[in-house]
Amino acid sequence: MELSTEQVAHIYSEGTPKEHRALYDVSINVPAGSFYAIIGHTGSGKSTLIQHLNGLLKPTSGAVHIGSKTIRANEKAKQLKEVRKRVGMVFQYPEHQLFEETIEKDICFGPLNFGVDEKTAKNRAKETLRLVGLNDEYLERSPFELSGGQMRRVAIAGVLAMNPEVLILDEPTAGLDPSGQREMMELFISLQKEKNITIILVTHSMEDAARYADKIFVMANGTLFMEGSPKEIFEQEDKIREAGLDIPESTKFIQAVQDQFGTTLEAGYTIEEAVDLVDRIMKVGSSK
Repeated sequence: MELSTEQVAHIYSEGTPKEHRALYDVSINVPAGSFYAIIGHTGSGKSTLIQHLNGLLKPTSGAVHIGSKTIRANEKAKQLKEVRKRVGMVFQYPEHQLFEETIEKDICFGPLNFGVDEKTAKNRAKETLRLVGLNDEYLERSPFELSGGQMRRVAIAGVLAMNPEVLILDEPTAGLDPSGQREMMELFISLQKEKNITIILVTHSMEDAARYADKIFVMANGTLFMEGSPKEIFEQEDKIREAGLDIPESTKFIQAVQDQFGTTLEAGYTIEEAVDLVDRIMKVGSSK
């Protein structure tokens, strides 16, 4: 399902002494089946923007297009329940939202509230639990007996049980160790391929944005500052720094290797590409 915004602005507490404009004239388009990343410094408008993409926030001006449905400023939003069913949101630390006595009940909670019958909801619980790497034996266990990483998988299974067409991830690897971060991101890549869903990743990790995203939106001061492929974004180092961000550590390493060896070999922006560059340099050196 395609998502887009059209000159969206958002003002918090409008008309009060606490009035704050969080978004200015933001227009983006996310094609169906794609993987986009949204990056930006704290306060850049990332979280406000994504909350418009499933109707949690309504634009002060402009419009949000969610598939065939449109949410416009100054118009009563309709069918928001259907929108939120189709656009799943995984917030930071989603495991904090677990509350049922068993994992099965927690995963079934959302589908049952959207009118799915109990048998179908339980079948979805089994399916989505397997998708996040946990077997059926976990269904009758309390979610509070699990490790932090397992709890997060259960919370994500609860979102997937709604059968969303779009998955919005707000810092999904926050608080996980490096191994857990890699496992979590590989899980989302696997889900995208298996379910053909659209993924929007909000992240502070330039490495994750470079490695996984088809395209990147860079937010700064409440508006869209840059847009492009990882290569197009991270080759503009001065502009990235102007947005209060930095290039990936792997890119810094690649630049240092190129400077050290005086090479002009084509390089990329991920750890894998850095390893490939070093391998090519070593091969060139050994052939002399």
